[in-house]
Amino acid sequence: MTDCDATQHGNHPHEHGPDCGHTAIKHDGHVDYLHDGHLHHPHGDHVDEHVIEVTDRNPADCTQGHACNGHDDGHVHGPGCGHEPVPHGDHVDYLVDGHLHHPHGDHCDDHGPVEVVQG
Repeated sequence: MTDCDATQHGNHPHEHGPDCGHTAIKHDGHVDYLHDGHLHHPHGDHVDEHVIEVTDRNPADCTQGHACNGHDDGHVHGPGCGHEPVPHGDHVDYLVDGHLHHPHGDHCDDHGPVEVVQG
């Protein structure tokens, strides 16, 4: 195994890379891949689990009144909602038109942009 401080995703036979079929996100100077609610980073002979950090660019604050573009007014984010889940800080957000949306009571919070890239 390669020395690494990141949490490793065990038993991961799929090889991530350009054209692997998973959404690629630029994160912390490299590219990670969204896969089954996880943010995967290929790292030598294994895959690391990454999380979008809570920062000024990607806050975890309530943004009540945020106009949720990219879906109908009655849409509720959650498993099976049609948007990809993205680990962010200590919670899960959903990728909507390049932004992290977080369900919060009767509204949706905007947790900032992410850069979706081609592999």
